[in-house]
This record gives sequence, C-alpha cells and structure tokens, in this order.
Amino acid sequence: MAMDELDGSHPGLQVVHRLRAVTVELNLLGAEFAHRQQLHPTDLRALICLLDAARSDTLATPGWLGRQLGLNSAGTTALVDRLERLSHVRRVRDTRDRRRVLLEVDERAVTLGQSFFGPLISEVVAATESYSEVELAAVRRFLDTVQEIATAHRSAAGGQDGSG
Repeated sequence: MAMDELDGSHPGLQVVHRLRAVTVELNLLGAEFAHRQQLHPTDLRALICLLDAARSDTLATPGWLGRQLGLNSAGTTALVDRLERLSHVRRVRDTRDRRRVLLEVDERAVTLGQSFFGPLISEVVAATESYSEVELAAVRRFLDTVQEIATAHRSAAGGQDGSG
C-alpha cells in the first residue's frame, strides 16, 4: 500500500506514529544521558553497538564498529580514541589473533549506563510481564521486521548521492 493511499485511521499508520513517538522519546533520553556524560550522540551509539556485540558474542573490531555506525576509518579512530580517553572503552589484543585489536566496554561505563537506563529497562521488563508469550512473540517479530525494514532503507539511502 502506497503512503498516499493511507489515511490517519489506518491501523498500520497508527502503529507507525506510536513507534515514531517511542523512538523520539528514547532518542531524547539518550541525548540527555550523552549530554550529562559529555558524550557525542555517536559515542552513545558506539557504546550501544559494543554492548550488543558483547551480548551476542560478536568480535567487535574498530572496522566492525565503523561499519555499524557508517564511519570512515579516521572517524572511527577518533571515536575510539575519545571513548578510550574517557575510560569507556579499551582496546585489547585478540587472544586468537594477536594482530587483531578488539574493543571492549569498560565495566565503569556499563555501571554508568545501568545507573541511568536501568530504571527504564526495569519498568519496560516489568510491563512485559502482563503479556502472554504469544503476545510477546508477536511484539518481537514486529520489532525484528521493523528493524530489518529500517536497515534496508538505511542501506539504500547510503547508496544514494542526492544527485538523482
């Protein structure tokens, strides 16, 4: 269905508007955290990427992080240097390949993030307890689908030079 075929009462469009409102609130909350910690918004996105990588047992190299954030090599180096100076991230040698450098989030940064975002996370987790497993599966499937669609659109937009 094309966007021009939708009216404000379409249930799917209502979901999009709610999702957008949640995204704005979470972005504002992340910006507040970044401001309080004197971080650039990209610094916060980098920390989130690195925490997600650790949770999924993904080896996070500077090159990997740069690809996740859409940064070139120089921008990634500056970002990692900044996070390392702030003691949020450390570079470590891969024990399987000593030539490779891996990035790890320092435990102090984790504690700092938990102190700010922990109450929000706890409340959201508590809210999920009122949903059945079937409902939660539907929510997870929906969010996975939205993420896949957003990733595809970001990739497509990255290939456009604006001259078209």
